[in-house]
Amino acid sequence: MGSKLEQEVKFYLNNLKALEEKLISLGAALKQPRTHEVNLRFDTPDRRLSGTFQVLRLRKDEKIRLTYKGASDPTREVSAREELEVEVSDFATAQAILESLGYEVMVMYEKFRSVFFLDGVEISLDEMPLGNFCEIEGADTHSIQQCAERLGLDWELRSKLSYLALFNIARQSLNLEATNLSFEAFEGVNLTSEDIGLVPAN
Repeated sequence: MGSKLEQEVKFYLNNLKALEEKLISLGAALKQPRTHEVNLRFDTPDRRLSGTFQVLRLRKDEKIRLTYKGASDPTREVSAREELEVEVSDFATAQAILESLGYEVMVMYEKFRSVFFLDGVEISLDEMPLGNFCEIEGADTHSIQQCAERLGLDWELRSKLSYLALFNIARQSLNLEATNLSFEAFEGVNLTSEDIGLVPAN
């Protein structure tokens, strides 16, 4: 899969279904139907990767992928970071290899994700334990902003934060002891957009 510059933003949503219907009405192509996704985030015992804002992730959805992400450029209007990704054949074996090299699972997080393409831009509709989100990834800030505006999303309400960063905000806001961003951990938790510092964009 190789290296690329990942450029994306996310929006917190009030109504996921309405945005999906908007995508369909605009002629967006469905790339991935609603799929359960499991992610393992790895780090060294001394949290060296987190300390330098790097990511080492193993993901399983329709495929299994190992991903490295570099630190994000804070000067950009969108989250922009180097991404190296490769497809692997076995989730458990890939995890065992990483753990044999001294990495450990720092956190597990999951979601249900649907993916659409519209005018060369990738739009993901994410159902998270934290709520519903839209993630827009494109070649540059202009194409991402243009897509957001076509979808009726307020550009000023975008977020460059990762889901794990939002998870940490929620844990602090609600004094949660959850160690994983799982649906089970958030069962019965009354979480609002204010608890993660976001405002619905649609």
